[in-house]
Amino acid sequence: MSRWRARILSGIGLALAVVLGVGAWVGYQKLPRIPETPDAPVVGVPEGALDHQPRPAYSGPHPRVMERPPEYFPFPIEVGEVGPSETLFAGPSTYPFYCDENKVTNRQPLVDNQEGEGVPVFALDEEGERTEEVIGYSRNCSHATSVDYYYRSTVDDGFHPLEEANGDIDQVTVNGRTTDFIVRLETGTINRFFYAIAVLKGEGETASNPSPSNWNRRLIYQLRGGVGIGRRQGDISKGDIVNRRADQLARGYGIVYSTANQTSNHYDIWLAEDTARRLKKQFTALYGDPLYTVGLGGSGGAIQQYLFAQNAPGLLDAALPLYSYPDMVSQTIYVFDCEPLEYFFDVVEADNPRWRDAGERSAIEGLSASREVESRFGVLKTAAALFDGRYRDGTEGATECTQGWRGLVPLVNNPRFVHFSKNYDDDIASRTHWSHWEDLRRFYGADDTGFANSAWDNEGVQYGLEALVSGDISIDTFLRLNATIGGWKAPLNQNDERLWFLNGELFPVQLSVWSEQNMNLGNLDNPAPRTRASREAIEGIYRSGHVFLGDVEIPIIDLRHYLDEELDMHHASASFSSRERIRRARGHADNQLIWVSHKDYTPLDEALDTIDRWMRNIDENPEAGVAANRPVDASDRCFDSDGNVMAAGAGVWNGAWNSRPTGPCMREYPIYSTPRQVAGGPITGDVFKCALQPIARAVAKGTYGPHTREIADHIEEMERIFPTGVCNYNQPDIARPLDDLIPGEAPVRIAGHPIAPDYRQPGERLADEPAEGVTEAERPVPVSLPQGQRASD
Repeated sequence: MSRWRARILSGIGLALAVVLGVGAWVGYQKLPRIPETPDAPVVGVPEGALDHQPRPAYSGPHPRVMERPPEYFPFPIEVGEVGPSETLFAGPSTYPFYCDENKVTNRQPLVDNQEGEGVPVFALDEEGERTEEVIGYSRNCSHATSVDYYYRSTVDDGFHPLEEANGDIDQVTVNGRTTDFIVRLETGTINRFFYAIAVLKGEGETASNPSPSNWNRRLIYQLRGGVGIGRRQGDISKGDIVNRRADQLARGYGIVYSTANQTSNHYDIWLAEDTARRLKKQFTALYGDPLYTVGLGGSGGAIQQYLFAQNAPGLLDAALPLYSYPDMVSQTIYVFDCEPLEYFFDVVEADNPRWRDAGERSAIEGLSASREVESRFGVLKTAAALFDGRYRDGTEGATECTQGWRGLVPLVNNPRFVHFSKNYDDDIASRTHWSHWEDLRRFYGADDTGFANSAWDNEGVQYGLEALVSGDISIDTFLRLNATIGGWKAPLNQNDERLWFLNGELFPVQLSVWSEQNMNLGNLDNPAPRTRASREAIEGIYRSGHVFLGDVEIPIIDLRHYLDEELDMHHASASFSSRERIRRARGHADNQLIWVSHKDYTPLDEALDTIDRWMRNIDENPEAGVAANRPVDASDRCFDSDGNVMAAGAGVWNGAWNSRPTGPCMREYPIYSTPRQVAGGPITGDVFKCALQPIARAVAKGTYGPHTREIADHIEEMERIFPTGVCNYNQPDIARPLDDLIPGEAPVRIAGHPIAPDYRQPGERLADEPAEGVTEAERPVPVSLPQGQRASD
């Protein structure tokens, strides 16, 4: 009997071991990783590159009214030659700067110095394989311009080098003729970044002399996203442009792209524009002027389109922003609220059963949340719970704050942290200030500590205000929440992150997914001090054109999949933030359409066709302007999973955001809000520094609704929490420059035509104020909740 018991126990043990092994393997696959050390990290920088000196914020003219210098480089860059490494107007170059290989040509960057600055370049053996012999260094990452031809195979629909074709070249019809699906792909570097040009191979062309015979005279400028803080070139491959844009190439479009227009590499809009201008010059020098150029790209690629349209009319003639945001820097306003709020829920209120249902957190965070979505940090928290009881909270589900934004706040905000530090020598990495603020220090300025200024501010922000007014949280929770959350420490006082990556350091006992070591935290007895931004930095970033003001004339189709229920960072409300900024600046938003689709269907072809008809109308009747030339069937719309239009026309996106009865598209794809909207801020999301008012005045104005008497009874606590007052969102951003940044007198050029600016008298009513004839009782519920439902229901 004991023998059988031993066998049974042994079998159970083996089964448990298998289960644990499978679980460990699943966990291994899910845990985050950092890039390995490359073969050629940056080993040196020019003298003085890391002398972090104080400097004022940018105070010059807005890019919209700033004259660009004339081009001095003789485009086109010939095959085998090298493009410019210094920018036209966006310099000077910063270092360290990590160079990558061209993955189309498999070539290293060119040697430009023997002083050990940049990355080492290695000798090749007779077979072309890299040896360990260093022949020099590349500081500016230049690559010679090269041309490769690829064909699409009828066998596997993949793209292969033309020399490998074996009777399997696919065919397409463009310009009324059938031709082989062969793509000329040109790559090289401009402004230290890779560029690519892809066009169907023309009749009788050679690599050095391309023919436009199979080009449809329309140019797509591809832009890409990501969160980047500069100091790296990025990489390029055939898939980045040929595979990604295969459908458009088959229709005859020309495609251009640069890694300078991928925001995972940087968010300097001057550098992005400088490079885009030069890449277009390279294209037109080879193929001629296009009928029009349409931007196409998602997330950070959409941001670039909105800012190009604002800052440099004529660079793009039309825009197709996908998964858009208005700009990067105003996203930080609410995104930086996420981790302090999550710390409050996870740690400070760990015993409150309400917050263990992650879906409940929307009441304060505004952003979408769900108890049904599995947290991507579940495995990490399970492992961390062995060391730290704070990770045993038992939360069910996840929030957009954790699913979409966790890990990005330290990347943008902490000068002592970067996840790709292994790309640089240890000494260089330790002396470099890493953050978004630092990468754009010439716009934000830097203080006497040598660290760049930050534009993030939460002085006077009343987190959860709307939830208090609606009765969704108690006065005790409201007070405790706002006493706990101070803000983020100054850059000088920030420490490295306590994150853990699978191939990084050993698991730290003091792991922190919230970065609370870099927060100012407090309690009711000792409220935390809030973060006060540099007004000079905020003014500088406004003046430099990094904030979307809404002054855009070109045709725009803002297109996205509806991903809010998946807690994706690309939430749909961002499209309406842009719309309201446009309406506020111009008195209307008739040049912007919003299309939202089920994730299983992408109406990109429909959007391109609509843009094409719109642009042809402008070309034929430019004096009518943009809005009047919009095709009669071009309107806001929403699509189902099969591509059917569920609703279209004016009003389909009406809802709480503009205080109108909810339209059919908004019912199908409801939008959420943000922590700052829940705190009383506008849907535009562009108040960096709010006007402050005494708490007594806020009480007298009825800011706290039915809880006014309770707030009055806690006035001393409120004054300790908010010693300088609370936000008055009836006033605009007090750090925005008072002068008119974009006067708006001059016409803009669209497809070569001067288009008179279409400004109309804006109404006095803001988007979130009641429409005429709508009483307060009839106002729709907050956009973070389904109609007629409260978060506590």
